[in-house]
Amino acid sequence: MKLTGRTILITGGSAGIGLAFALKFLELGNEVIVTGRRQAVLDEAKSRHPKLHTIQSDIADPQQIAALAARVKAEFPRLDVLMNNAGVGGSTNLRAPAGDLAGLTYEVDINVGGVIRMTSALIDTLTANKGTIINVSSGLAFVPLPSNPIYSATKAAVHSYTQSLRFQLEDSGVEVVELMPPAVRTELTDGWDEHGVSMISTAELVKWSFASLRSGRLEIRPGQTKQLAFMRRLAPNFINRQLWNASKAFVPASAAS
Repeated sequence: MKLTGRTILITGGSAGIGLAFALKFLELGNEVIVTGRRQAVLDEAKSRHPKLHTIQSDIADPQQIAALAARVKAEFPRLDVLMNNAGVGGSTNLRAPAGDLAGLTYEVDINVGGVIRMTSALIDTLTANKGTIINVSSGLAFVPLPSNPIYSATKAAVHSYTQSLRFQLEDSGVEVVELMPPAVRTELTDGWDEHGVSMISTAELVKWSFASLRSGRLEIRPGQTKQLAFMRRLAPNFINRQLWNASKAFVPASAAS
């Protein structure tokens, strides 16, 4: 992947993994646009990093995605990289009925629906510019974390979707990359340290990922993700049980209301 002279849109780019990648891309001389739901967080990122372009947008909302795509095409016609990074996740108790059935699939709306809709909304521009799509899934696409069943399922869905997308675009000149992080120290994993979960920093993830991007890898499996993929083939029942034993403490006592 060419890493300089690009125009890059990163969803969920105001904090965590998205911001870490945005800053690295900026450092390499790219034009970077980040989106996020929280205007205050976007404003803080902009104040600290004035070269960032920031746009408030909720990728769970199809109408906001359409508006975002229209604005980006008008203001950044040279857009040639889309990084579908935005995501949410949490633990879920599946043994009791949920009080909010609509909210139960919120992770699906953002983690899967957002990726699919953002890609569709910008595919014409990315194709015209012979661009790159980077979808962020997770090592949990290979082996689920049973305490976070919906989140894990969304990442497996993104993995499957990305493989199909790569095939359909193979003659279009659009490169499709999948980044599959292990547990990374961000807001999403706040408190996991207390339960002994091994995590890497966003800086470590960026270092691993950019080395892989430079080498042309299309499926990037940093750190423990490579181990999860291997164990899924070698001893699937064992690794599934290990993750269940490690995550039991995260399951809430009752279903979400």
